[in-house]
Order: sequence, then structure tokens, then C-alpha cells
Amino acid sequence: MRVSFALIPDGDRNVMRLALDAARLPTDDLNEPGHRLFELSDEDGPIGFVGIEGDGPNRLLRSLVVLPSRKRLGHGGLLVAHAEAVARRDGVERLHLLTTTAADFFRARGYRDADRAAAPEAIRSTAQFSTLCPGSAAYLVKEIA
Repeated sequence: MRVSFALIPDGDRNVMRLALDAARLPTDDLNEPGHRLFELSDEDGPIGFVGIEGDGPNRLLRSLVVLPSRKRLGHGGLLVAHAEAVARRDGVERLHLLTTTAADFFRARGYRDADRAAAPEAIRSTAQFSTLCPGSAAYLVKEIA
């Protein structure tokens, strides 16, 4: 089965929003500027989504979700690898993320626990970091440069 990635246009994020809502992940800021959101799909339709937020050397990896019927098939890893490849091409040095449920998944892909107080201002000022994700969320960082 062949899969492909597509950049989701600003006004066409409803399917992603529904998938994030179903997974109980934040969606309040999906339409804010500075978000590059991607869909992984095949001939049967959407598989999952991931996003990169911000500009500069530090960016937020966000909104990773795989549709329930497509889980446990390696699609989450494909989505993360795609986001990292896009970030590398853009000259990003580090990807940051917050998670309440998938820390081990990201640790297995080279993300390391970090001190939230040491997060760069560009990351601390995101809605995900400052208001949408609870203080109990794991904060992880990966050097990708």
C-alpha cells in the first residue's frame, strides 16, 4: 500500500481537527499562523496528521495523531520522520514537544526529557506550551541539525 504526505491548506483542517478531538488533543490554536500541518494518507483516505509550529532554529512538533483504525502499523513513526525531514530542510536545529500520553514513543525516536524552565522563548510562547498542555506534560527535545 502506497502512502503520501500532503501539506494541509489553512482553510482545510476539519478532518485533522476531528481526529485530534477524538484523541482528546488540543485544537484551539490549529488555525493560528505559523503552523505547517501535514496529512499522511493512502488510497483508503487519511491515516494521520502531524504539525510543526514556529520559525527559527527551535520549533514545536505538535498534533501527532493516527486514526484509530490505522494504529500500530508504523504510521506514527512515518509522520514523525516526515516532520523531522521537513524541519531539517528548513534549517531547524531542535524540535520540542509536549505530551501527556506518548513520551515513550518519542523517547524511542531520540527525543530526550528536558527542563521546561530551560525551553527557548520561541517555544515557551506557543499556546501549546503556555496554555493548552498541562504542566504535567512531558517536555522533550531532539537535536536534528
